[in-house]
Amino acid sequence: MEQPGRRRRLVRPARRDWLFAVAVGLASIPLTFVAQGDDAHTPDLVGWTLFALSALTLVWRRHYPMGVLLALIVTEGTYHSLGNAHSGLIAVTMVAIYSLAVAGPRRRTLAVVPTLLGLSVIMLTTINPDRGIELLRISGWILACAITGEAVRVHRNYIAAIVERAERAERTREEEARRRVAEERLRIARDLHDLLAHTITLIGVQTSVAAHVLSADPERLDRETIAKALNDIADTCRTARGELRTTLEVLREQDVKADSRGPLPGLDGLPDLMEAARLAGARVEPTVRIREAPPAVGAAAYRIVQEALTNAVRHAGPEPAVSVELYEEQGALRLTVTDDGTGPVAGSEGAGFGLVGMRERARSVGGTLDAGPRPEGGFAVTAVLPLTTALERAV
Repeated sequence: MEQPGRRRRLVRPARRDWLFAVAVGLASIPLTFVAQGDDAHTPDLVGWTLFALSALTLVWRRHYPMGVLLALIVTEGTYHSLGNAHSGLIAVTMVAIYSLAVAGPRRRTLAVVPTLLGLSVIMLTTINPDRGIELLRISGWILACAITGEAVRVHRNYIAAIVERAERAERTREEEARRRVAEERLRIARDLHDLLAHTITLIGVQTSVAAHVLSADPERLDRETIAKALNDIADTCRTARGELRTTLEVLREQDVKADSRGPLPGLDGLPDLMEAARLAGARVEPTVRIREAPPAVGAAAYRIVQEALTNAVRHAGPEPAVSVELYEEQGALRLTVTDDGTGPVAGSEGAGFGLVGMRERARSVGGTLDAGPRPEGGFAVTAVLPLTTALERAV
C-alpha cells in the first residue's frame, strides 16, 4: 500500500498562472469577431464554453506543458469542428507550443510540434480545404513559437549552469578555506605540543637536579650546581618564550600566509636540541651526515627529533643513552632516534599526542614514521622524509 507521504500530488497553480491564463483569454476575444468566412461564425454558448476551457488549460502550462497541449487538441478540435471562429484560439495555441518548447527536452519538441501541425492541417482540411491551406501558410509562426521557446530554454539552462558553477566555486573556496584553517590549527597544535612538552620536560628534569642537590646535604650546598641548574631553567624558558611568541604571532594574523609563520626550525637547530637533552641528563650520541634539506622537511625532522628526545628524557629512565642519526639515502632524509631505556609505557600513544604528532609531521611532507620498542630493549623512532616532492621527481 502506498504511503500517503509518497503520493504524487497535483501541483497547484500559482496566482500568476491564473492571471496569465485569463489575460490570454481576454486578449483572444477580439479575434473571435474577425470575419471568418462562410464556414465559421462567432462562438455560441457551447463555443464560448470551449473557448474558456481552452484558455484556462494554460493555468497548468508551466507544470504540465504536454498535458496542456493534449487537452487543447480535444477542446480546440471540438471548438473548430463546430464551426466557431477559427482565429479565436491562435494565441492560446501559440502560448501552449511555446511553453512546451521552454519546458523541453528538445527531442520532445521536435517530435510533438511537427506532429501537432500535421494533425491540425489534416483536421482543418477535412472541414474546409481553404482553412488547411491557410494553416500551412501561417505554420511559420507556429514553428517560430517553438524555436523561440527552445532559445529561451537554452538561455535559461546556460544562465543556470553559470550560477551553479559560481555557487560550486564559492562552496569550493569556502571548503578550501575551512581545510586550510583546520590544517593551520593542527599545525599550531602540534607546534605547541612539541614546544611545551619539550620545555616542561627539561624544566622538570633540571628542577629535580636542583631539588636533589638541596636535599642531599643541606649543610654542604653545591651552590655551583644549583646555580647551573637554575641558569639552565632560565635558558630553557627564554628559548621556549621565543618559539611561543612566533607561534602566537601566527594566531594573531587575520589572513594566514606562508610568509607570516616566521622562520621554520630546521636541521641547524638540532645541536641545541641535543645539548638541551644532555643538560637534562641524557647521553646523546649524534650522527648527522646531512646539512641541508627543504624548509618543510627540515622543520619536520627537527620536530620529530625534538619529540623523540623529549620522550627519551621523560620515559627512558635516568641518564639514558640516546642515539640520533640523520643521513641522506635515495633522495630521502632518513632519521633514527633510539634509546636504551624502557620507552613509552603501554597505551601512552592513545593517551597522548606525541607519537601521533610525529606521524602527522612525517605524512605532511610525504614521509613515513615507525615507532616502537626495540627487541634488545629501549625505544626506537625511525622516519623516512622525501627531500623532493612527487612533482619534482616526475620532472
